[in-house]
Amino acid sequence: MLSKEQNERLTQVGPGTPCGELMRRYWIPIAPYAQLLENPVRKVRILGEDLILYKDTSGGLGLIGDRCLHRNVDLQYGIPDKCGLRCPYHGWLFDETGKCVERPMEGAPQAEIKQKLKGYPVRELGGLVFTYMGPLPAPDLPRWDLFVWPNAIRQIGITVLDCNWLQCQENTGDPAHSAWTHGHLFEYAISRRKDFDHHSEDKLHTLHQRKKVGIGIKELYAEQSEYGFRKGIRYSKALGADEDKDQEHSAVIFPFYTQTGKSGAPRSEYQIRVPIDDTHTYHICYGCYAAPEGVEVPKQDVVPYYVPPQYDENGEAILDYVLAQDAIVWVAQGPVADRTTELLGRTDIPIVVLRRQLDEQIKRVEQGLEPMNTFAKSPDMLHPTAGKADSFHKHAFRKYYHKGFANDDGDRYGPIIEDVKALHRRIEEYHLAREAEAKQIESA
Repeated sequence: MLSKEQNERLTQVGPGTPCGELMRRYWIPIAPYAQLLENPVRKVRILGEDLILYKDTSGGLGLIGDRCLHRNVDLQYGIPDKCGLRCPYHGWLFDETGKCVERPMEGAPQAEIKQKLKGYPVRELGGLVFTYMGPLPAPDLPRWDLFVWPNAIRQIGITVLDCNWLQCQENTGDPAHSAWTHGHLFEYAISRRKDFDHHSEDKLHTLHQRKKVGIGIKELYAEQSEYGFRKGIRYSKALGADEDKDQEHSAVIFPFYTQTGKSGAPRSEYQIRVPIDDTHTYHICYGCYAAPEGVEVPKQDVVPYYVPPQYDENGEAILDYVLAQDAIVWVAQGPVADRTTELLGRTDIPIVVLRRQLDEQIKRVEQGLEPMNTFAKSPDMLHPTAGKADSFHKHAFRKYYHKGFANDDGDRYGPIIEDVKALHRRIEEYHLAREAEAKQIESA
């Protein structure tokens, strides 16, 4: 358990808080770029600050304070201009730095005013808009591989969760939860919904593999890695497992990413847990569907987004896909989990490592040092998982979305899911053809 002070140190993200100051050293994803094509002015709340994200008529992006300096009008109703955003009340023009560069009807010549709004750097990568809210100069925007992986299509799922960001991120330090949250709970949810085909009788269905996660556990392991930490479960055949083995869990990318699936696989994903404030999280599922060189993928001009629902038309929690199962248990811990009363067990070893790493990086910032995963110049592609995936012969059902298994993930709500199914079909056909060729060569 943690003391009240320790818990606050790891969960509070407002300006001047220890964790908030750490978070401000990173480029933070704040919206899909596609949202700005629907409406070029959007109000966002990040790290406890209310801000306005906009795209001006020249295509430039800005993130500035939300209230006009003149009469405190909310700039979410602002008018994009060629080089900034105008207040809808009297037309005061603010550029991307938050500086007021024009005040119509105030006469000429106009003296420059010293007051300015907050203004944070903004960049786009892989269909996401990122901002940096810390001290300048800003580090380079990291090019994590799923954002730039070639021969792939993408979609972005966004959800606002009514809980602290750390509850979401601690999920990635909890490999054992799969047995119940995505195994037994999944089975129970399917039993209550007879009108939806989940292919649950198929041995490939995720719930059968997930239930096996809890059988034969010898111990859990966790250790820091180059970009975060790695962890998993060590199994013993003597304790009931199929074999003696170490089973790696999803990759953790500090401070708030986790990656499911190996890069280059037919389906891999970043889950990004962005702190809105102390009691709300902007959760991003960044789905990447990659194909080998011999399989062409559809062209995407814009990466689309979607909002996976948490509740049905009757207000009942939807529990028959993986992300929704995770989300319900995160929120069920309360707005901010009270870690002073928790009772940790042996399956929580990776969570202890996660918290220790977070505290260590907070201390680095307090000491005036750079935290991990900040880059003066990012490589063209950063690989958080070791090596490239054997992209077809792993990941069980997640290479078979065309056979019905897309229904088990939040991806099913995405606008390109039919394209993904078609891509998975072509990938399977490609690999079957390669295998047949190899057998012919062997038998020749």
